[in-house]
Amino acid sequence: MKSTALIEMGKNGTFTIFTPDIESTIIGEGATVAEAKADFEKSVREVMETYQEEGIRDPDDLKNITFVFKYDLPSFLSYYKYLNMTQFAKYAGINPSLMRQYKQGQYVSEKQVSKIQAAVHRIGRELAAVKLL
Repeated sequence: MKSTALIEMGKNGTFTIFTPDIESTIIGEGATVAEAKADFEKSVREVMETYQEEGIRDPDDLKNITFVFKYDLPSFLSYYKYLNMTQFAKYAGINPSLMRQYKQGQYVSEKQVSKIQAAVHRIGRELAAVKLL
């Protein structure tokens, strides 16, 4: 079963991952997205171990579970640090200083999120088509 794990950056700059669509509460936290993912994976193992130790069979919502990570914009931009914000902003058709504000957690309209997501997908298609010699 696939479940969504949402990654969000808090106002203090730390990252939290949580699962909104399953009953079992699984949370990961960290100073970076990578740390939060590691803590999240540890939490998944701990929840499963707790059920086993208590002799409880795994709940249906945790059987063979895999997670699809979804990011809020600041978390995405923080995790993929190799993206040059100025160049990426220009590629997406967004003011570079505004993009840096988004990375810091400034409110982003749905229209801007759509532009950014379209640019990310466009980059993905372009990179997938690359053939190196």
